[in-house]
Amino acid sequence: MRYTLLMVMLVIGGCVAIPADIEPVTDFELSRYLGRWYEIARLDHSFERGLVNVTAEYALEEDSRVRVINKGYRPAKETWEIAQGVAAFVGATDVGRLKVSFFGPFYGGYNIIALDKVNYDYALVCGPSRSYLWILAREPQLDPAVTEALVTRAQALGFATEELIMVDQTPVGPLFGNDG
Repeated sequence: MRYTLLMVMLVIGGCVAIPADIEPVTDFELSRYLGRWYEIARLDHSFERGLVNVTAEYALEEDSRVRVINKGYRPAKETWEIAQGVAAFVGATDVGRLKVSFFGPFYGGYNIIALDKVNYDYALVCGPSRSYLWILAREPQLDPAVTEALVTRAQALGFATEELIMVDQTPVGPLFGNDG
């Protein structure tokens, strides 16, 4: 029984990990990170496969957790998909290391490993392993030089940047309601 409990704890704890030799940003300010982000690039995963116009919206909840709403358009079905979850800090609140859950008590790592600390205009985010990577920006398009610098940084950290998918952010119609 103890062995089983230990294994469950290790598996759950491992999901909120940060890849070896990677550090999250420090001097992080959640209040500046909140709001809408556009997905500029990502490594492929089944939960986002085929989606375009992907955004992530972060809002502070009363209990200090962060509400997460991810949206993406699936052109093959001409439908919008939405996933809602919550995020919370792993450790200090001035470090860009959070855990996010879309499935009850199961959390995954959300590690901000590069960030425009002047304007909070772009971010490089990874999950618990080098299989998860996103480039996010406040606008649907990011300066190509900035994108290239983030890709170069990710490559130096050991991510398979040659497999990055550049996300199409060409408008396809209204999102949900009138909020665009």
